Amino acid sequence: MNRLEADLKERLRHKPILLMTHLILGYPSFEVNREVIRRMAENGVDCIELQIPFSEPIADGPVILKAGQESLAHGTRVEDCLRFGQEMAKNWPQVHFLFMSYYNILYQYGERAFLERCRDIGFCGNIIADLPPEEGASYIAISRELGLSPIPFFTPTSTNARLQEMATHGEGFVYCVARRGVTGKHTAIDATLSDYLARCRRATSLPLAVGFGISSRDDVRQLTGKADMAVIGTATIKLVDAQGPAAVGPYIAALLQG
Repeated sequence: MNRLEADLKERLRHKPILLMTHLILGYPSFEVNREVIRRMAENGVDCIELQIPFSEPIADGPVILKAGQESLAHGTRVEDCLRFGQEMAKNWPQVHFLFMSYYNILYQYGERAFLERCRDIGFCGNIIADLPPEEGASYIAISRELGLSPIPFFTPTSTNARLQEMATHGEGFVYCVARRGVTGKHTAIDATLSDYLARCRRATSLPLAVGFGISSRDDVRQLTGKADMAVIGTATIKLVDAQGPAAVGPYIAALLQG
């Protein structure tokens, strides 16, 4: 059991469900990112995935896609994201930080160099949305060598055998994609999702994080007992766009109320 998995399981002894949030680096600015992360951390978020913007983000819905495009248009560079990530990991040691992006970012930077940088700045792992394990052997091996968690994905269309296979390639936790399609559209917490999460639970002992379309306290409540961590992404980006960073603290606090 690696460090991230062990810590999440320890937290679950004291919390019914954990929370992971997501934001686009450089959107609308790093200064706003900094304020949003402060409010997330102060209100009990366990993990934060910081998305490095990329020009062809195949898993992103319209809100995240637009945010990423605007960040790139503002001139956001990978180096900017790495330096900002280092600052956040230093300032908020109680939060597990991960980069989320696409493999081309690692490829262009240099796979080992990128992963060594992640280790050196205090990150615990990465979420790479377009890298199946059959093509990611070196990424997985180097991550494990460096003590980083390569986060695997489960999807509703996967067979039980495929879920079990995917689990063997990951560490830390599993990102369970709640439904087909891209991020943003609301996900119904219904019997179909419950059956899928039960299959996920049987496939691995890693904590289960559920994302894509999770946005309300009721969503989080309904996931409690079925999953270990709820992932909130598009909802917080829309909230900041509409009401500013100050709205994030009360929103996060409300998500975690009993």
